[in-house]
Amino acid sequence: MTGSNPAPLDDRSLGWLRYLHRKATTPDDWSREGQPHPHWDDRTGEPMLSWHRFDLVDSAYSMALMADRTPAWREPYARILDELVERHTGWWAASDWLTQFGPDPDRGSYPEDWRPLIPEELWGDYDVPGWTANGIAPYGVQMDPIAADGMLFFKGFFGLLLGLHRHVTGDDRWNQPFDMVRDGEHTFTWTHSGIAAHLADQWRDRPIGVHCENTKIWPY
Repeated sequence: MTGSNPAPLDDRSLGWLRYLHRKATTPDDWSREGQPHPHWDDRTGEPMLSWHRFDLVDSAYSMALMADRTPAWREPYARILDELVERHTGWWAASDWLTQFGPDPDRGSYPEDWRPLIPEELWGDYDVPGWTANGIAPYGVQMDPIAADGMLFFKGFFGLLLGLHRHVTGDDRWNQPFDMVRDGEHTFTWTHSGIAAHLADQWRDRPIGVHCENTKIWPY
């Protein structure tokens, strides 16, 4: 970029934009009764990052960069980001928190290459990072992944995704109340600013840091 005349997108960037638009606008269902499309990666980065939502959020970063280069293309960028945010409000975005209760029953049979993630003296008797452990003491079961004491990596990255949407579109639609999870009684209403304020309160209350998985705080 030079001065006030941004450089245009190159062919590689245009190809990535075309791919993300196709990926985001391909219909699928992130409700509990549905299933994300297979093109949303839930395998890479096991055990910590192998969840659909990481592919979802990581797909958004280039939108802000491209939008700063080609601001006249706001409509396709907005469509992609709206699709990403909408999926992140569904049950599948928080499926780990909503299904991993108590200690990991498989902690005694982890693969050897996970050893560096666990204190050596606790190998076989300690949950790997990536097991969210909803419900363990002293927190109890907390079905709202935003309000929960843990689950920082869910609500923190979601706040980033909402911020990218606002930066690119200028639209505050996600600062109006919207429902999350939408699983019967487990339906929770939030706004962008409400999530940010709740996170700020959690950080003020816990200077050491907010949990991702329960009892696990990441120093970086």
